[in-house]
Amino acid sequence: MIKRAARYNYLVCIYLAGMVFFTLFRLAETGVYCSMSEEGVDFGGLYGHALWNGFRFDTAVSCYMLALPLLMLIVGEVARVRKRWYYGVVHYLLMVLYTVGFFACAADIPYFCYFFQRLDAASLGLTDSFGMAVSMIVSEPMYVVYLGVFVVVSVGWWLLGRLIYRKILLKYLEERLPLGWGIGLGALLLAVGFVGMRGTLSSKSPLRVGTAYYCNNAFLNQIGLNPVFTFMKSMEDAGRSANQPLSLLEESEAEAVLSEWRALPADSTLAEARLRLPEGTNVVLVLMESMSAEKTGLSRTGESLTPSLDSLMERSMTFTEAWSAGIHTHNGIYSSLYGHPALLSRQMIKGTPIPRMYGLPHVLKEAGYRTTYFMTHQEDYDNMRGFLYQNAFDRVVGQSSYPSREVVGTWGVPDHVMFDHMIEHLDSTADSGPFFACAMTCSDHGPYIIPEGIDLKCRHTDRKQAIVEYADWAIGRFMQEASRRPWFGKTLFVFVADHGARMDAVYDMALSYNHVPLLFYAPGRIEAHRVERLAQQIDIAPTVLGLLGLDDGGRMLGTDLRTHTRPYAYFSADDKIGVVDGEMLMIYRVKQKNTSLYRYKELSTDDLAGELPERAAAMRRHAFGLTQSSQRMTSERETR
Repeated sequence: MIKRAARYNYLVCIYLAGMVFFTLFRLAETGVYCSMSEEGVDFGGLYGHALWNGFRFDTAVSCYMLALPLLMLIVGEVARVRKRWYYGVVHYLLMVLYTVGFFACAADIPYFCYFFQRLDAASLGLTDSFGMAVSMIVSEPMYVVYLGVFVVVSVGWWLLGRLIYRKILLKYLEERLPLGWGIGLGALLLAVGFVGMRGTLSSKSPLRVGTAYYCNNAFLNQIGLNPVFTFMKSMEDAGRSANQPLSLLEESEAEAVLSEWRALPADSTLAEARLRLPEGTNVVLVLMESMSAEKTGLSRTGESLTPSLDSLMERSMTFTEAWSAGIHTHNGIYSSLYGHPALLSRQMIKGTPIPRMYGLPHVLKEAGYRTTYFMTHQEDYDNMRGFLYQNAFDRVVGQSSYPSREVVGTWGVPDHVMFDHMIEHLDSTADSGPFFACAMTCSDHGPYIIPEGIDLKCRHTDRKQAIVEYADWAIGRFMQEASRRPWFGKTLFVFVADHGARMDAVYDMALSYNHVPLLFYAPGRIEAHRVERLAQQIDIAPTVLGLLGLDDGGRMLGTDLRTHTRPYAYFSADDKIGVVDGEMLMIYRVKQKNTSLYRYKELSTDDLAGELPERAAAMRRHAFGLTQSSQRMTSERETR
């Protein structure tokens, strides 16, 4: 039977040989990087996990390379094809594909050692022509060495491939499986190959760049990646319309707006300007899924679903005119932690390579804080684990960290279960120095699951309202538990929604999706009061750092809300940009290049853009300039 399966045996042997070569490149890259690193690399006993990640990514790349040859071999088996030229095509196709892959591995070694990121689409921009590329290679001795390594490896690969081809496939070409066996084994290999391409059996989180990130060691996180995978993913990302560069304003004008923004003077007369917290104050930031201000006591109607949050707002410094950066969770995470606005529909946390941002976690980590991120669901959803590990979090806690019996649905564990684990973690580490913990709730996201066996009787039968009651109950329970801890009195708690929810239809940009609660609570240290000045998510990090007497070095675009008054707040809803000034709402529809201006406080639908063109233009200029400046800063790596 083994001889009869020669066609499939050949493919498996090629896969195994390719995996060996990929692994040897990974080991060589590790050695080269370590020899060039002045600080040295502390593996901390975790290199084995990096190799396991490497196996997964190498398998994914191999499965893509093997897909067409496998289909050809299945046809050859089922149709009883015995022509040598047919299998010669299969063989040479495989040899060429793997050779190209090995070239990427060889080129990745100097690229990674120089840029500290794996091969990506940006590498194509290093040279303007083939001649320049050749000149660069022959002018740098080490590049010649890597080119030589590639040539030697390629020769070895072709010789080994020839041996496998002759000894396994051609030698038993006349053998054949029974038709049922041929179809069955072929189908099995197709199924295995499909799983290999995805890298996981999970339906929600296929293999992503961020899957390789599993600790706070940037080298170990990246060495498990395959450069063919990162290159193709970055090319795919670059080709998406959502990732095309924004062109909202002339660059010179955008720079002028940025300069004006940075020159905005501090106002020492503001009551909050005197607020300071002791050095080493712990920080807990809670991002609340879909918690629109309209669900809380800040609602226009006065109706509230959140008694716990309302009570907390009565004890906090609460900003009543706060606005989320966008309408997606990834916007809320990115903007709240790293102080940059949403770039319309672009998903910054899923970029390839993963962008490096110098934000709140980084500054606190440098100040001696331990940084931990808690979520309810799978860590790789939306590439969260990779992005967070890349950007100064020591630990990311998600679904895989919780007992499987506590997982209740699509979004993992309920909010209160996540908070319980968060409390346990903070209890165990509070004596080791200050901590920064960020938690992202998720229960208020469909499909809605209200957990059983809890001390809550919902007032509403409508599931969308009842789940808000549960989410609020979980927050209240968390704060009660925290209040019993010795670290409670020396902790700053910040609560904000990742975004709101669509609860109105007055404008084609639903304000309830962006108007969110924002509160700062430090028991006994921040006097309870409401602030009616404009605020944005991107202001959270600068404000927290201002309270702690720390600074981000000018790499964020938010402002310290204690000392500055915003003239505008701006936000996006994928293909629209909104700006408010406390009275007027400007909506710019990017695709239509159309502007409207409304008196949103009065819920007026009269479009005043024609009557007040200068006011609309000033609002548009502010949002366009800072949004485009953010794009430039991230692309030019000024946010690191």
